[in-house]
Amino acid sequence: MRRIGAALMGVGTLALSGCGGSTDRAAPPPVIAAPKPPPPVPAWGPVLAQDGTCTGPVPATATEIAPGIPECELVRLKGHPPTDVLVGESGRGQREVQVLYTEPGAKELYFFVNNRLDRIVK
Repeated sequence: MRRIGAALMGVGTLALSGCGGSTDRAAPPPVIAAPKPPPPVPAWGPVLAQDGTCTGPVPATATEIAPGIPECELVRLKGHPPTDVLVGESGRGQREVQVLYTEPGAKELYFFVNNRLDRIVK
């Protein structure tokens, strides 16, 4: 019995001895993913990111905080970053942004739709 088992083990070893991968072939080169391009600036111009920074250069055209001004113009006119920015999308595919400024003694909330000031709540 021992001879048969030993003989079978030898056959199995011989049969398996050429089945491994060959070391004389070169490995395929690694796949390197191309870097992602920056997100495009929307057609309506630079907008606020969630951290309160502007996504592009701010066109200094507004002279006062009034309905219709862009998000970045509000920050430029205020002179300091907002306390908080909430960015979302409406069910109609519109960009909706809420910008909160906590001023001494008051809070101001600015609502934007597609980068235009829609209303102010003080």
